[in-house]
Amino acid sequence: MATIENHSLPELRRDLHAHPEAGWKEFRTTALVAEELADRGFTLRFGDDAVAVDDRLGVPPEDELRRARDRALEEGAPRRYVEEMGLVTGLVAEKTYGAGSGPVVGVRVDMDALERTEATDDDHRPAREGFASTHPNEMHACGHDGHTAIGVGIARELDANGGFDGTLKLFFQPAEEGGRGGLPMSRTAHLDDVEYFLALHLGLGYETGTVVAGYERPLSNAKIDVEFNGESAHAGKAPNEGRNAAQALGAAIQNLYAVPRHEGGTTRINVGQVRSPNAQNVIADAAGLRVEVRGETADLNEYMLDEARRILDGAAGMYDVDYGTSLYGKTTTFEASAEMVDAVATAAESVDSVTTVLGRERAGASEDASFLIERVQEAGGVATYVGVGASNPAGHHTPRFDLDEDALDIGVDVVTATIRDR
Repeated sequence: MATIENHSLPELRRDLHAHPEAGWKEFRTTALVAEELADRGFTLRFGDDAVAVDDRLGVPPEDELRRARDRALEEGAPRRYVEEMGLVTGLVAEKTYGAGSGPVVGVRVDMDALERTEATDDDHRPAREGFASTHPNEMHACGHDGHTAIGVGIARELDANGGFDGTLKLFFQPAEEGGRGGLPMSRTAHLDDVEYFLALHLGLGYETGTVVAGYERPLSNAKIDVEFNGESAHAGKAPNEGRNAAQALGAAIQNLYAVPRHEGGTTRINVGQVRSPNAQNVIADAAGLRVEVRGETADLNEYMLDEARRILDGAAGMYDVDYGTSLYGKTTTFEASAEMVDAVATAAESVDSVTTVLGRERAGASEDASFLIERVQEAGGVATYVGVGASNPAGHHTPRFDLDEDALDIGVDVVTATIRDR
């Protein structure tokens, strides 16, 4: 059976990097973390007690989840915890320190990998040093292996150095990629009493030693899957008898990119996946795509989503095909709470390995920790999103992504210093 209890943080990060698990498949990762935190006296909540199951987005088919769970067991995941979570990944771990009269502090880290293939040549350090992904078409290309290691490191550091007077809740979130796991985790009761909340991200184009105390205002985002359904026919003998789903798809793509941008702020649209499993001599009866929209505000995101649906409806009508859509993922936006930005900045300045502290920086992409942050703030708590520089040799989501493992301790030290100052 695999275990991480004797791993240093770089060793833990490398173990997770070699065994990446895409969204909603993080069985091994969740179980390994659970085992260590259980031994440290944390109360663990799994599965439908960690996320609102009915609110999950972009969940793979059940047979795919079962294969991922079986693989996790084959790779040494502690069976007890794999069985306890069922087919729903994610973990909320809670521990009270001292007299417990202090605040409730929440820290969110994400665990999932991307569905892409990692570089294998010696110019890529994980390949050269033997910890590249062992899973086809799965790779930690965004640093979530490091985030998970930092979450464990926070528990270790607080245990080793006296903790703090209060309660810590660690949110090990599944399915961040695609914006699928933050919403269902935000709709649990575990955030009801959180007074101070931090999420974090490694890299983001900053050098090791740089800390951003308030990485904020990500673009709101929505991803929808679209399926066009027509009628097949022989493309040479009787094309008139068909209703061409591929033509509808083509019209949709062309016109989605023509959606008018909005005067109210930044908007984005992109078609990321296109599929039509069809022979060249048959009128396509099925075609699909995945489209994403983004907006500077939640309202602008809804504007883009409404416009996309209008285009899809028109494309289907042009070619007399049926169509359906389903929401694959969604995020919102947020501004960091001033109190938490100041607290993180002060804490970061006390950490010797931190060389540069930045206050507020605008995020350029999207982030589903936004739903957890929004939930805490709506309940009267304060929250921020912390950027921890990691001198990435290649960009996020690329096959050569890697990170400077010195950043792991920086992340732990900044977060624990912030917690102790609450």
